[in-house]
Amino acid sequence: MAQRAKRQKRKRKQRAARPSGGEAMATGYSRARAKDDEARAALVPLEPGERPVAVTVGAIVALIFALANLGAYVAGVKVQGDRPAPAGVIVYSGLMLLVAYGMWRAKYWAVLGMEALLAIIIIIFALLALNAGNVVSGVIAVVAVAAAGTLFWFLIKAMARIQMPERPGTQKR
Repeated sequence: MAQRAKRQKRKRKQRAARPSGGEAMATGYSRARAKDDEARAALVPLEPGERPVAVTVGAIVALIFALANLGAYVAGVKVQGDRPAPAGVIVYSGLMLLVAYGMWRAKYWAVLGMEALLAIIIIIFALLALNAGNVVSGVIAVVAVAAAGTLFWFLIKAMARIQMPERPGTQKR
């Protein structure tokens, strides 16, 4: 019984020593804020004409998607037994060409749009992986999620560098 009382007393002291409520939240927030500030300080703004590797890869991927989509339509590929509507093919291909152009020019809006498309791809292929009918389709779905997730991850830092304000004395692009 005496040991139990000692343990409870020790726990009360430990609780009293910890910051409570708003103090704990403020401490945690300031620590997270300091880490964010360190990460921002480590970023180097893009030089004029510079394009991060991940953005270049994303632009090429978007261009390949657009051209593959148009090529498949011209070749007469059918989806579930029917040819896709030409308007849908044109809109999707046009969107991917626009994203490819914007990413090639290292525009923030284009990288953000590509990340949105990658997020949709990740969700769709993750759901397809759950319902894979055979090993091959499961492997394809996992590879697609891994590839899209990797590109998504590397585009995040590139977005931060693209969004950074210009250094004093430099001209706007």
